[in-house]
Amino acid sequence: MLPLYERKAEFFRTLGHPVRIRVLELLGDGPMTVRDLLADVDIEASSLSQQLSVLRRAGIVTSRREGSAVIYALAGPDVADLMRAARRFLTEMLAGQAELLESLRGDRDDADDESLSVPR
Repeated sequence: MLPLYERKAEFFRTLGHPVRIRVLELLGDGPMTVRDLLADVDIEASSLSQQLSVLRRAGIVTSRREGSAVIYALAGPDVADLMRAARRFLTEMLAGQAELLESLRGDRDDADDESLSVPR
């Protein structure tokens, strides 16, 4: 039996594709047909099908057939919570980087001002 940390790593590897992340974000708003997903995810149908299959095999999404349509949904609310948590984390991280960039720019401007001043 795999240790929990290895299973977690496997889980995050499954999430490690931009199309899969986009699909999970879209499904966070509710179930969608493959046709609707294709309209929002700019890839070929066969590529989307492959990515959905990976998510389904991992138990992250579910699918059901209604007539000729296949409808996908998140396997549970925790998946949407994880996507929201990732967005919050990245937003905070990028905000911190913006603050660092501004600080660096301020330091550079101060250094430029000092280099322009006349020594006394």
